[in-house]
Amino acid sequence: MPVPRKWQRGSGNLTQVGWWAVTDRKPYRHRFPLNVIGYALWLYHRFPLSQRDVQELLHERGIQVSHATLRQWNMKFAPLLTKELRHREPRRGSRWHLDEVCVKVGGVKHWLWRAVDDRGDVLDILLQEHRDTEAAKSFFVRLLSEYDVPEVIHTDKLWSYGAAPRELPVLRTAEHVQVVSTSRCNNLVEHSHRPTRQQERAQLGFKRRPRTQEFLAPHARVSNLHRQTRTTVPATHRRRNQTAALLLRPR
Repeated sequence: MPVPRKWQRGSGNLTQVGWWAVTDRKPYRHRFPLNVIGYALWLYHRFPLSQRDVQELLHERGIQVSHATLRQWNMKFAPLLTKELRHREPRRGSRWHLDEVCVKVGGVKHWLWRAVDDRGDVLDILLQEHRDTEAAKSFFVRLLSEYDVPEVIHTDKLWSYGAAPRELPVLRTAEHVQVVSTSRCNNLVEHSHRPTRQQERAQLGFKRRPRTQEFLAPHARVSNLHRQTRTTVPATHRRRNQTAALLLRPR
């Protein structure tokens, strides 16, 4: 299969093709081919590694690259990874589970809003400074721009979750179910915070808000790709799912 022209040197437009295609062609003004760049990004977003950890793993394979270059790759190519994984995702469930968690970004308290479907796959995340009605409404608008109106919305008893849907007429048909956090009724979304916490520790905390949002968006998509739903899944099925995920990852 020939490599599309958009991948060849002299063309900087990588947005119209599956950017992690197996190719040794180099993007314009880049020293390394796309399969190396894709592999580095996959390591960074799949495992709780810092950029210096990824640098060391690449060095073990004979690839000499600085952590600053890895940061530039993440800024340039991670949005394309997010977009491509989003388009390859299966149809999501009609039940949304929403939650927000406090994270420190540059020493300042922020709120990371997260929505998952009834299978535990992350729909979207949004980092905001507040968790009031306007913040909740912004998150709902962001979700509705990508997904159909859900049948049921599960949230905790934060008052802004109830106020925001009332200001969005499109959500009036959705049933709103409030759960008690201490009774483990919202475990799907609460468990999905764990990879973010692991990555936060690996990076010794998040430093800047725009960079944090840019990192967490592809991180959530890659986590969806490799997430195993239940521990009771037979080993053969788990291995098959892992193989399918590896076929989709950058390489």
